[in-house]
Amino acid sequence: MNVTVSEPLPEREVPRAPDSGSPESDFARLYEEHSRSIYYLCLRLLAEPGKAEDATHDVFLKAFRKIDQFRGDSSLKTWLYRIAINHCRNLQQAWHDRHMLSNADDVIWDTAVSPTDSPLRVLETKELGQRIQETLDKLPDEYRLLLLLVADQELSYDQIGSLTDQSADAIRGKLHRARKAFATHFKRTA
Repeated sequence: MNVTVSEPLPEREVPRAPDSGSPESDFARLYEEHSRSIYYLCLRLLAEPGKAEDATHDVFLKAFRKIDQFRGDSSLKTWLYRIAINHCRNLQQAWHDRHMLSNADDVIWDTAVSPTDSPLRVLETKELGQRIQETLDKLPDEYRLLLLLVADQELSYDQIGSLTDQSADAIRGKLHRARKAFATHFKRTA
């Protein structure tokens, strides 16, 4: 059986690679396909590369242990995102995580520019990144999460609704308010 991320699996079916039949090789393929997007989601939620990397590994470890509980109500990608969001929220609730300073902005924006860019372009990109992150930090958690899922992860309203236990229409309305709030706060950072 060829497994694709966009189609949910039948209930309780563990994904299998077409050639190997091994759940381990299937899981390696799943990790290869989704680890980068899960990492960037964790990075945006945790704002620290080391923690995001650890969280990404934790997410896939949890998924591997619970793959037999995957019901197929959503795609594997959506299921992994839900695990990642819940895991990052749990990490954020820890006291020390709320009081630590982060250098994630530097890492994100240092890697967003090409080595051939001019120093002025690098500075402009870094300043823009800092303004965007400052604006995101001022938004309520729910708005920030919705904006990140749409912009960074390119999830549909239905997928986000599945992740957050809301209807697509509710997501649409909240995203509209989140975008307006973002625009308002972003203008103030200029």
